[in-house]
Amino acid sequence: MTKEKKQPHVLAIIPARGGSKRVPRKNIKRMAGRPLIYYMLEAALNSKSVTHVALSSEDDAILATAKRLSKKIGVSKGKTFSLIKRPKRLATDTAATLPVVQHALQKVEKEEGIVFDVVVLLQPNSPLIVWQDIDNTVDILLRRNADSVWSVYQDNALHPVKMKKLLPDGRLAQMVPSMPERTFRRQDLPDTYKRNGGIYTSTRDFVVRGQFKTGYFGGKNTYPYVMPEERSVDIDTPKDFLFAEMLIQKGYRRYFLE
Repeated sequence: MTKEKKQPHVLAIIPARGGSKRVPRKNIKRMAGRPLIYYMLEAALNSKSVTHVALSSEDDAILATAKRLSKKIGVSKGKTFSLIKRPKRLATDTAATLPVVQHALQKVEKEEGIVFDVVVLLQPNSPLIVWQDIDNTVDILLRRNADSVWSVYQDNALHPVKMKKLLPDGRLAQMVPSMPERTFRRQDLPDTYKRNGGIYTSTRDFVVRGQFKTGYFGGKNTYPYVMPEERSVDIDTPKDFLFAEMLIQKGYRRYFLE
């Protein structure tokens, strides 16, 4: 008789700082009738892979809003939800994300008395992400025995072969010298992929060590989860906010959920 495979302990962490500059109070600004953090919170709480959800913020209004929304969305049986009061030193404009994730991980592990297997960083700037996306990244991580999985989308518009830089004397030069522009039709170039900033799924050990080799939450063994461009909006400006709101109102997120 074979033993039933144990479900891994998966912690989803949503960092929601109160001091956004380009879009003031962005995380609780209403988008299509709901605070922005609702969308990522709803995705995390409905995920089949995630066993624990934590929202980290230094802002009392954001924490209160998240508490109210979690009750409205509902926390399924066997899943827990934690509010993490973030220290001010981890909520400045220059604070890195890794210490924020490590702080939340340490707090929840102490609260729950368990050690997690997987940590999923979910950025509320990406409101078109849904629970299936989260589950797909966890599946890839476990199946590939990866360090981490990023949500990405195909973007050939700004291909590195096409990009130039200005030299001190004002002349144009190749941005990446080892990639000369010898192919001029974009369709003849290899596809390039860009992080959409929404999901970074990693092993706990990788997060604790924090020794990233290929950029933000990336290691030698990092795999992609490819998403469509229209659901890869990363809100950084008021224009991004309006565009994401329009897509939600047009049903892009609802269509995928169905």
